[in-house]
Amino acid sequence: MSALVFEEIGFHHRGQALLDNVDLRLDASARTLILGPNGAGKTLLLRIAHGLLQPTQGRSYWLGLAPRQAMVFQRPVMLRRSVLANIVYALKVAGAARDRRVARAREALERFDLGHLAARAARVLSGGEQQRLALARCWALEPGVVFLDEPTASLDPASALAIEAAIGHFHSNGVKIVMTTHDLGQARRLADDIVFLHGGRLQEHTPAREFFTRPATERARRFTAGELVA
Repeated sequence: MSALVFEEIGFHHRGQALLDNVDLRLDASARTLILGPNGAGKTLLLRIAHGLLQPTQGRSYWLGLAPRQAMVFQRPVMLRRSVLANIVYALKVAGAARDRRVARAREALERFDLGHLAARAARVLSGGEQQRLALARCWALEPGVVFLDEPTASLDPASALAIEAAIGHFHSNGVKIVMTTHDLGQARRLADDIVFLHGGRLQEHTPAREFFTRPATERARRFTAGELVA
């Protein structure tokens, strides 16, 4: 089974260690949620995992066959074209056969309850609709792993639950989920394992049930209790 491995990952900027000596192995079958206070290094670790940034120290790699990857940002990137064309273009860039692009894009939109919006300009969609479109675009590319950076942070509760359902659909189809969130309730609902960062350092990597019932560190205990963590 493949796994995503981080070996002594560090990231320094202007003399400051934003990530410091992170050793971590993420198995392909689990839904991994990355938690920590602001400035902990969550998004930075996610971007390094996806290859958007190179660490200044150490390396990350897939042990075994590297899967196709996709990433959904907190504010998804929408092209200046229709909802349908946003997915068709992604399929074109990915090298999908021309005669399959439109059908595959429509299938993705229907799966994420966006079929009725296919002709609408993507940039006029609501925040929740744009996030579902970003997930539909990912799904159309058939990734083996999806990285999600606080995908529900600015959404209303109904839209957030729709995104959680979509994430559950990915997982049930064998897609590895690596996701950051500030929502502890969401982490409890979705996570199989928790990566807890503080000050750029890995504090805990443990099964979710154990993290929320018996955190191993004082910082994690205070974090799960909703207290400020310095």
